[in-house]
Amino acid sequence: MALAERRASVVWNGGLADGNGNVDFESSGAAHLPVTWASRTESPDGKTSPEEMIAAAHAACYAMAFSNTLAQAGYTPQQLNVTAVCTLDQVEGGLKVTESALTVSGTVEGDIDQSEFQDLAVKGELGCPVSNALRNNVNVTVNATLES
Repeated sequence: MALAERRASVVWNGGLADGNGNVDFESSGAAHLPVTWASRTESPDGKTSPEEMIAAAHAACYAMAFSNTLAQAGYTPQQLNVTAVCTLDQVEGGLKVTESALTVSGTVEGDIDQSEFQDLAVKGELGCPVSNALRNNVNVTVNATLES
């Protein structure tokens, strides 16, 4: 049996280029977000895109995974600031999400240096369920900066 299931839905109206939709986070009720083709490939104009939602999921998941990795290594993370940039590219055969670049900066209690912080940041990415879902299909990178 699954540990958890979460549900989201979309109602789309119209064609691809002139249509629009709304994404509902049904499990939590946390969001009702407008989405359009233009918000995906041009300017967001206050609307979201599948790539932005992947980036949000990846950033949140990675922050939790890295926090856990630091704790397992004996460190106490005080704050981790994570950004994920999800890239949509034109490739042979159509469009593809090609990259999710994670950038993390953080403050950590304990005697940790930049090199170990970067090493643990990469290790944390390996334990991130969203990274694991993307792995072998999307290039995932991690850039970490320890703040003093």
